Amino acid sequence: MAADKKRGAQAVRDMVISLAVILLAAGVIYLFVPHDDKKDPVKTVGYRVELASARRAAPYPVAAPEGLSKEWRATSVRYTADGPKGSVWHLGFMTPDNEYAAVEQSDQKRPARFIDDVTQGAEKTAKKQRVKGEEWTRYTGEKYDALVRTAKDGKSVTVVTGTANFRQLGELAEALRAESTKPQPHDSAKP
Repeated sequence: MAADKKRGAQAVRDMVISLAVILLAAGVIYLFVPHDDKKDPVKTVGYRVELASARRAAPYPVAAPEGLSKEWRATSVRYTADGPKGSVWHLGFMTPDNEYAAVEQSDQKRPARFIDDVTQGAEKTAKKQRVKGEEWTRYTGEKYDALVRTAKDGKSVTVVTGTANFRQLGELAEALRAESTKPQPHDSAKP
């Protein structure tokens, strides 16, 4: 019986020593691993290559901003050709006051479904917002608000959406320049 108590006390002592060694090792690792609490956790991305590729491939003029201040940081970019949502262009940003804003474009046959998806269920309002002489329709939602404009030819839709306010969404929309560098088919019958 005394041997069992001694063995039990040794087991407890061994566990306490093991725990102390583990905590000491964790403390040493913490001290020597660099960490910067002031570092911005948002990773910025370059998007020029993807933009050039999308402008060559997309069946519509692809929109991207020009002239935004450096405080607007691009955080995500992608182009998907002929997916279930059509040919889709996405370019996401963090605004100067750390809100999210994105440019979304598609040639999906049912633009209402695309708009609902990228605005996370925002509802169309009767309000319009003029940006560079063009009317954009305002959408409001629990998570995202949006400015939406259908192309003049009706073949694509552009959505500027995010947690940013309408002033910032308008600033992003105003900076957009839509362009296509898709090669035009050559008519070989002409001299």
